[in-house]
Amino acid sequence: MQLECVFFGPFRDAVGEKTVRYETDADTVGDLLAELEAAYPGLEGELVAADGDGLAGDTVVTKDAKHVVHIDGLETALEDGSVIRLVPSVYGG
Repeated sequence: MQLECVFFGPFRDAVGEKTVRYETDADTVGDLLAELEAAYPGLEGELVAADGDGLAGDTVVTKDAKHVVHIDGLETALEDGSVIRLVPSVYGG
C-alpha cells in the first residue's frame, strides 16, 4: 500500500524531505514506524519506545489527523492512502 508520511522538525531533517510517498506492506502503525526507523538511520530510536511498547518520548503520530494513541496505539491499522504525520516532542522556553 502507499502512504503519505509527513515529517516535522528534526524528523524532517533526518529524512531530508517534509513529505514522502512511502510504499509499505506494514499492517499497523507500529510496523510502519519500525520500517521508517530502519529506512532512515536518523530516526532510529526516535519513533518507537526502546521497550517497543508505545511511542518514543512525547512523539505524536497521527493517522488521517487523529492521534494514534486515541485509536489503537501502535496497533492502529493502516489503509492505502492514509496520511501519517510524525511530530517530535518539542521543549523550550
